[in-house]
Amino acid sequence: MTCRPALFLRRIVPAVFLTVALAGSASAREPEIYTGLVASTAAAGYDVVAYFTDAKPVAGRKDLTYQWKGVTWRFASEKNRDAFKAKPEAYAPQYGGYCAWAVSQGITAKGDPKFWKVVDGKLYLNYDARVQKDWERDIPGNIVKADKNWPAALAN
Repeated sequence: MTCRPALFLRRIVPAVFLTVALAGSASAREPEIYTGLVASTAAAGYDVVAYFTDAKPVAGRKDLTYQWKGVTWRFASEKNRDAFKAKPEAYAPQYGGYCAWAVSQGITAKGDPKFWKVVDGKLYLNYDARVQKDWERDIPGNIVKADKNWPAALAN
């Protein structure tokens, strides 16, 4: 029997790559805090305390930061940074800043700080305006579903 390199390459090599890819994706897990593809800054650099104090997204400053859960959080003022340092869980977005609607579906997607809502003293981010509208159709129900799916959604 002769070895046929072309046949080997066409049949065996793709199968090996597929097996490796599937094995890698099965064990892949998103980080607990969403920071985007390259950055290591939470909430895309927005001051998460400002959602509560100013009722709007406010960009944080590069020179006013705090490290929490392995990522950098930026703030617009020292007062906001100090408030976050004292109680980060009170200000950090739910589901690590991932899209609240996506987590309600059992998956993760980026959370965009421009699409947000504070509900019962908690900050929720969503993917975009359309997804925000979908999420707002049943906020209480979506929160219940997302709470059940979190943090397992990080593995999906």
